[in-house]
Amino acid sequence: MRLPSSRQLSADLEISRNTVAAVYDRLIADGHLSSSDRSGVYVRDDRTGLERDRNRVTGPNPRESDMRWRNRLSLDAESLFPAALPPDWEKYPFPFFEGPFDRSLFPVQEWRDASRRALTVSEIEDWTGDVGDADDPMLIDELRRKILPQRGITARPEEILVTTSAQQALYFATELFVNSRTVVGLENPCNPELRTVLTRKRARLEHNDVDEDGMILNFDRLGKCGLLFISPGRQRPTGVTMSDERRKALLDFATQNEIILVEDDYQWEADFATSNSVALRGAPGGQNVIYAATLAQPLAPAVRLGVLVAPAPVIRAARKLRRITSRHPALSIQRTFAHMLGLGHYAAALRRVEQAFADRMAALREALNYYLPTKISILPTQLGAAAWITGPPELDANRLGKAAEAYGALIEPVDAYYAERAPQNVFRLGVTGIPEDRIREGVSVVAKAFRESLDLPSLESKFDESRALSGAALKRACSGATLLCKTVYGDPCTIVLARNGDMNGRAGFANEEQDTGKWWIDDDYWCRQWTEWAYGETAKFRVMITGDRIQWFNPSGRLIDWAVIVRANGKKATKPENQELAP
Repeated sequence: MRLPSSRQLSADLEISRNTVAAVYDRLIADGHLSSSDRSGVYVRDDRTGLERDRNRVTGPNPRESDMRWRNRLSLDAESLFPAALPPDWEKYPFPFFEGPFDRSLFPVQEWRDASRRALTVSEIEDWTGDVGDADDPMLIDELRRKILPQRGITARPEEILVTTSAQQALYFATELFVNSRTVVGLENPCNPELRTVLTRKRARLEHNDVDEDGMILNFDRLGKCGLLFISPGRQRPTGVTMSDERRKALLDFATQNEIILVEDDYQWEADFATSNSVALRGAPGGQNVIYAATLAQPLAPAVRLGVLVAPAPVIRAARKLRRITSRHPALSIQRTFAHMLGLGHYAAALRRVEQAFADRMAALREALNYYLPTKISILPTQLGAAAWITGPPELDANRLGKAAEAYGALIEPVDAYYAERAPQNVFRLGVTGIPEDRIREGVSVVAKAFRESLDLPSLESKFDESRALSGAALKRACSGATLLCKTVYGDPCTIVLARNGDMNGRAGFANEEQDTGKWWIDDDYWCRQWTEWAYGETAKFRVMITGDRIQWFNPSGRLIDWAVIVRANGKKATKPENQELAP
């Protein structure tokens, strides 16, 4: 395409003709434009450029020579598990994946401030020097003083290596300590990328199941291991935290049996400001622990940095391994991140991220509590960015994922996290990539797909009109009653129905969540409206009471919720047999 002449463009933009000529000369020198004698200036026609071929890099039409190249590859990439996250995940209305961060969490001004400082002439002269394999000393100092102490870790400079991520740090550990004769312990479920690396090393793997207190300690199985990979702070991927009793027992056993522990401090940033937990590396007896963590997940679009902390001989070996694989992460990025730490920008950004995660997880639980009250349970975890959800045995999470995607919602089945057969009724919902104000609508979409993927009538109690309470009988049964139930995430909930129509609710193990509302009878329907819970919306239900069990059905006869009822006369109720939902 021919560009306007310098005279025409200067007139159109009302700038100097010399300015236009200078810009054209610069764009020609940079290769964006080309000049043709007595013809004018044109956009450069580069038919071999990346921009023209970008859509064919992973195009659907393989060439005839592709098979020859695939046969020569030593690594069958297609045999590895596929990437769970679509490259265009941001285009989906409801991306419930844990890991990618939406743009609203990126600290734009703080990053620009740190970048300006790192790009001054004196700073550039500092980090452009030939430092061999050394990392930026300013960043190492900031890590020693401001990041590692948050996890209880004290380390000398020679015990710290900067990596591109925790995954690279874990990879270095496998390369340095694992061969075909090594027995390696893993959590089950676990980080699938790590298991893939260990499988390719032909290591002998011992899988250890995880419950709500972290990895279960089977000392007969652990005693066979020379190396154990573990994520005690926030287990990857369930999010549970290892109990203090198990941490101490594991450290004692590892010390006595000379087992090397490789600690993946997964999502440590999620409770940066409030965490009182200590990493295994920083605990008494942590001398056998190699520590790996990603440093800047909220800054992932600009920074991919991690840290490896280990005894000095291990760091020296890892540094040499880093040299022959990737060299050190760019020193310009290291210096910029050091300024983020030094100025307090990173701590402030993490506090905002932590609050955002807390708000989003609360919104997610509230929405699940509202739309899927009797069908799911959530593994209890501390603050985090994803919920590990178990549905009824009949649920097929992969089928649910396909149904949800058709409505614009991305959820994560858990097959890749398990060593062998994964439970088909488990899936994850993450909140790092979805704004809080879209979570409720997204969960409603997932709930719609959930119902479509199940034969719900076979799973629910049937509504029986002849047994349903109505009018005065319904009011007498509920007046002054106390309802005992549980939220979808396992917390106890108590609801008191006063005779005058007031309603009071308490939820949580310390009654930390409370709300008030109104209940009333409209013809044969029991109606309620909370002030804040259930979005403060009015709802109406048909009611059946069998013994001490009260059930609510929507107008179409579908079971919505149930609870144990303690009547006004003080009659004791039976304990709920399942973790279910408050109305």
